[in-house]
Amino acid sequence: MADKIIIDTDPGQDDAFAILLALASPELDVLGITAVAGNVPLALTQKNARQICELAGRSDIPVYAGSAQPMAIQLVTAEHVHGATGLDGADLPDPIMPLQDQHAVEFIIETLLREEAGTVTLCPLGPLTNIGKALTKAPEIAARIKQIVLMGGGLFEGGNITPAAEFNIFVDPQAATVVFASGVPIVMMPLDVTHKVRTTRTRVERIRALGGDFGTVAAGWLDYFERFDEQKYGTDGGPLHDPNVIAYLLRPEIYGGRHCNVEIETESELTKGMTVVDWWGVSGRAANALFIRDVDDEAFFALLTERLGVLAAQRPAPQLRRLGA
Repeated sequence: MADKIIIDTDPGQDDAFAILLALASPELDVLGITAVAGNVPLALTQKNARQICELAGRSDIPVYAGSAQPMAIQLVTAEHVHGATGLDGADLPDPIMPLQDQHAVEFIIETLLREEAGTVTLCPLGPLTNIGKALTKAPEIAARIKQIVLMGGGLFEGGNITPAAEFNIFVDPQAATVVFASGVPIVMMPLDVTHKVRTTRTRVERIRALGGDFGTVAAGWLDYFERFDEQKYGTDGGPLHDPNVIAYLLRPEIYGGRHCNVEIETESELTKGMTVVDWWGVSGRAANALFIRDVDDEAFFALLTERLGVLAAQRPAPQLRRLGA
């Protein structure tokens, strides 16, 4: 039986690859996709999520718009990384599939109360606003969540939006505080592991070689997305963050980490959004997350390319209006 998941996302080219990987994997039953403001504003993230579903030939997946602003602070976005649309690198047609009327937070709550307890995994790929609001509004859902596997935070790698903070946590640290204090089992994909999963030129060309519009779109996204991190880190290719959430569900054996206590800094001017990870167990605080640090990056890209190949063969992409960054 396929594992039931809800993907909460702010697409984002790397979010797109996470969604495509999930939709290409029969091991996973995507109950819905919930959009949140993050990489770009909500009006774009909900549109981008539907474009990605249509690219995969999965217009049957319901997409819900969620929070347009963080729980307690002003929104910070990342067009400097993802471009004005969030999916720069390939210009897809406007989506035909409808946006669902229900608010994402209500969908999350309703689904968790309806499905059998302990059977639904939440997969946040962006700021944790929708999840934090759902847990605040209906705290009884915490006991019903199988686990939360999220992309966010960092320790040894520091931050990527400030010296101390990773973007997803920085955008809504209050929501992150709610999530990490919820008691739900958490698996955390921080920069410490995602920085080991780089889109080298060889890996991008393998994806481009999938052919047709699908290969062109996927490689175009990577070409655009990696340019920022290549300049920043001086590497061949940039980190491909979000698909690690889905790859962990499919191949947990290629990852390694440690159960740690993780607390979120919400006030400091210097370290707001920092994930304070007790890697060495010095605080005496109970572990509340599995902090992933290691990955077999070759196995990750083999899995991703194989599954994208299934979509490329079975679900050709819609005709592009325009290509290029």
